[in-house]
Order: sequence, then C-alpha cells, then structure tokens
Amino acid sequence: MAEKKEPTIKVIAENRKARFNYAIEDTVEAGIVLTGTEVKSSRSGKTTIAESYADSKDGEIWLVNANIPEYLQANRFNHEPKRDRKLLLHKKQINKLIGAIEREGMTLIPLKMYFNERGKVKLQLALAKGKKLHDKRDTEKKRDWAREKGRLLRARG
Repeated sequence: MAEKKEPTIKVIAENRKARFNYAIEDTVEAGIVLTGTEVKSSRSGKTTIAESYADSKDGEIWLVNANIPEYLQANRFNHEPKRDRKLLLHKKQINKLIGAIEREGMTLIPLKMYFNERGKVKLQLALAKGKKLHDKRDTEKKRDWAREKGRLLRARG
C-alpha cells in the first residue's frame, strides 16, 4: 500500500506574537486575492503579517495592514504594499466569523501565510480574544517551567 506524503507547504510569513497576545479559539484557512506582482514578491519571503488583522466590510472579510513589499522588477505595474486584500471564504464561514466578531468581541488575527501544495497562497486565520497582562504573565511562567522541567529531566538521565 502506498504511503501518503505529508502536504508540503512553504511558509511565507508567520505571526509569532499572536499566540502570546491572544487566546486562540478557532482557526480557518482562507484564500487571498493577490495581483501577480504580490505573488512574485511574496516568494522572496519579505512579507510581514505581524501587525495585520482581518475585518468585515459589506459581508466580506478583508486583510488589513499586511505588508507585501513591491516587486523590484515590475516597475510601473507594481502594487501598493499595504493595501487591503480580500479573503476568500465560504458564505457560511463568513457569517460565523462576522457573528463571533460582533457578538462575542473577538478579533480575526492572521497566524501564517503560506503556499499550499498546489502553489496557491493561503492564509491561516484565527478567531481570537485578547489576553490581559496577567494572562500573558501566566503563559510565560508555564513556558519557563516546562523548559526548566525538561532540563531537570535531561540532567537526571
């Protein structure tokens, strides 16, 4: 019997601070509408989504404040680096996300942007709630204790 290969994805950008600053409730994979120069520029790996978020406008979800730098070889046909980009989701998913944003006060945070196995740019969105300062400290204490526990167990043998 042939073994299945794990899907190969190439991560373009990752939001590492998201899991520290937010309590992640649910994740969704979304497509993203890009121009040709944005795709070429994102292959270079200089895209940043650290300060971006997703917002709803007219029943659609848009990625706001993501920075995809200009593609140097495109001269006058280039794109605007921080423009709003439409996210591609099913209507049922959009309604669920908009409902959670409006009713429960949650935020849509991009976790990572990547090329899937078919070469399409995808965005992993998280439905998240902001952490308070004491929650962040608690997370840091747990992480430090896990690291210290690992060291002690390795030292013991």
